[in-house]
Amino acid sequence: MQAAMRERDKDRLAIIRLLLAAIERRAIDERSTLDDTAVLKVIEKLIKQGQESARQYTEGGRRELAEKELAEVTVLQAYLPEALGDTELDALIDQVIADTGATTIKDMGKVMNAIREAAQGRADMGSVGGRVKGKLGR
Repeated sequence: MQAAMRERDKDRLAIIRLLLAAIERRAIDERSTLDDTAVLKVIEKLIKQGQESARQYTEGGRRELAEKELAEVTVLQAYLPEALGDTELDALIDQVIADTGATTIKDMGKVMNAIREAAQGRADMGSVGGRVKGKLGR
């Protein structure tokens, strides 16, 4: 935040303030201090909201607002850990399947929960679900 203030980057500063307010609001709602995992969930939620807003703006013909939302998403993504690569993600899925003893698609819930914890903020859970389904559906 201080770097954005020094650089007089008003857009990035506004996004950081929005993020800090969302984190503070969640901490107050839960009446506790948020750990790193909870903060990552807040960031992911704001990113999803921004992507959804951009999609709706695009459908509504408001290109300039969609671009603004996507710019905000880009700034927020900088605060997430580095994303897992395809090979790392496949290795994690294989490891979790082996650890949980999952064999059928009925075990997908416990596999996804374990992956969600292990890959917090580093993988899109929608694409992970498809990969897990593919591996368990064999």
